Amino acid sequence: MRPILIFLLILLTVPAWAQDLGTVLDANREQIERPSRQTIGPVIDKIAASGDGAVAFLEAWGDRSVGLTGDGRFAILREETATDAVTGAAITAEIDMLRPNSGVRGLIAAALVPAQLSDPDPARRRAALDALGRNAAPEHLAALRGALDDPDPDIAAQKLRLERLLTIGFDTDPAARVLAIESFAGNTASDVQARLNPLLATTRFAGDNLPAGANIARDLRVDEDITRDEAYRLLVETGLARARLTDEAQKSALAQHIENGRVGGVPVNELNDMESRDRAYAVLADQGLVQPAATAAEVDAALEANIFADVYTEPSAEVTDAAREALNALQTRERLAQGTDIALDALSLASIYFLAAIGLAITFGVMGVINMAHGEFIMMGAYTGYVVQGFIANRTLSLIVALPLAFFVTALAGVVLYRLVIRYLANRPLETLLATFGVSIALQQLAKNIFGTQARPLTAPDWLGGSISFSEMVSISTIRVAIFVLALLFLALFLFITKRTRLGLNMRAVTQNPGMAASMGINPDRVAMMTFGWGSGIAGIAGVAIGLFAQVTSELGQAYIVQSFMTVVVGGVGNIWGTLAGAALIGGLQKWIEVLNPANTLAAQTWMILFIIIFIQFRPRGIFPTRGRFVEG
Repeated sequence: MRPILIFLLILLTVPAWAQDLGTVLDANREQIERPSRQTIGPVIDKIAASGDGAVAFLEAWGDRSVGLTGDGRFAILREETATDAVTGAAITAEIDMLRPNSGVRGLIAAALVPAQLSDPDPARRRAALDALGRNAAPEHLAALRGALDDPDPDIAAQKLRLERLLTIGFDTDPAARVLAIESFAGNTASDVQARLNPLLATTRFAGDNLPAGANIARDLRVDEDITRDEAYRLLVETGLARARLTDEAQKSALAQHIENGRVGGVPVNELNDMESRDRAYAVLADQGLVQPAATAAEVDAALEANIFADVYTEPSAEVTDAAREALNALQTRERLAQGTDIALDALSLASIYFLAAIGLAITFGVMGVINMAHGEFIMMGAYTGYVVQGFIANRTLSLIVALPLAFFVTALAGVVLYRLVIRYLANRPLETLLATFGVSIALQQLAKNIFGTQARPLTAPDWLGGSISFSEMVSISTIRVAIFVLALLFLALFLFITKRTRLGLNMRAVTQNPGMAASMGINPDRVAMMTFGWGSGIAGIAGVAIGLFAQVTSELGQAYIVQSFMTVVVGGVGNIWGTLAGAALIGGLQKWIEVLNPANTLAAQTWMILFIIIFIQFRPRGIFPTRGRFVEG
């Protein structure tokens, strides 16, 4: 007797609806065959609580993979294989598939959430969270709250975050929703904004009195916040006023009912104002000849008698206030992030211009030579890097070799150019400009003959291929960071050479007063040659750096020569700090103009050149003018 009593006691303690899957399916067969969203909910709950096989059945039912055999058995069809939904036995009989509608499938998905969120497999729990994030419903909130405890810390954090997002959208307690909104303070994630934005959605209200408890976004004043036509259209749409004809429609209707020179008893020659036309039209409407329409006086009276407002669709003012405050904070953070991102881009661009211009600043500052072939030295450096990568497969090692080799190649080219051309054109700036321009064209054609017209790849090492992110919206590529560091290194190297070496002392002496320098035993010609070679070599290194993110072609240098000259002129000829300031100014100005006019880069460059022209009218010797012969001249 004892075992029987214990079994009966267990049966009494089990809820009445906690039956096995087969019993539940048999008891609710008709509702499962023809489910209705209004009545199927309790049946789905019973199936979910029926134990083994329930989850598999619900998943298949939601996927429209459940059917009925001729003898009344429920079958699950997967990949053309049919099995009994209760026993799992194979089925070969013909199956009539069930087709639950989207509403029923939504209830099934909600019933599956607790099981999926507590599934032993972490992958299935993550998949359930992803599905909820994409398509959540109010009924999912309670299920998610019941599964917040998770052995995986990452999944537990995802569940808590999703619970707060669903609380914002679906919780019935305004205080809980406000707390959930405040918990995302400073979070600029797109899913957070997607939850907050609908809370501030509004509808236009028109009527004599605002609805009780309406959450008003703002009152609308006719002719200030809303036009008369729009306000009256709202009254017509809500049935509070008759439609108003347009002047053209009214005139057309009146013209169709002219009899003996009159319309509605009003002489035609008197229909030159709106009041007369309204009077005539009202007579025609009373006679049933035209559709009744509001007169101008009725429109004015209706607008005076009613109020207009934007009303939040969200009824709780506490929730909308919290959402508006959070979104305002997010917008502030976004603007700050965008500004920071633009500033980083401008700093990166300034670093590139500084590298491209520093060699030009050295040659122009010491010698006063306008070297139009400077851009081609940049191009030669980039092609040197490309050639080195053809021999050395390791990208890091090839870059280490390419930088000094590019310096040597372009420095040698600079020395040759000086010895063959520049030295014979001293103090003849126009002839020097024309000669170096011819050299520029010759070098471009030589590059085309050797490497062709197609762009050549200069691949960066993998460790330069990523980016450094400061937030969701602020990031900068690693290559640009490397170029910035390289620019700082060359700034330090330049300062060391000019301040701590004999070559630097000679350069400064020749820059300030070449005649006095020569009388002190300094060979200005030798100093100029070394300076020209050094400046050209730095251009070659800049070419390698630029080639890592730009296309290496024979026209590569032409894209930077104009900005390089502007950088030197704006900063101050021959002054390294001026070159740095000029690069920062040119890079920042170009980036901000591109932001204001992103669709037209040519217009951005035009505005930048106009700014430079205006700038040099007030500072003709640049930001940091150099003392010496350029001042005196």
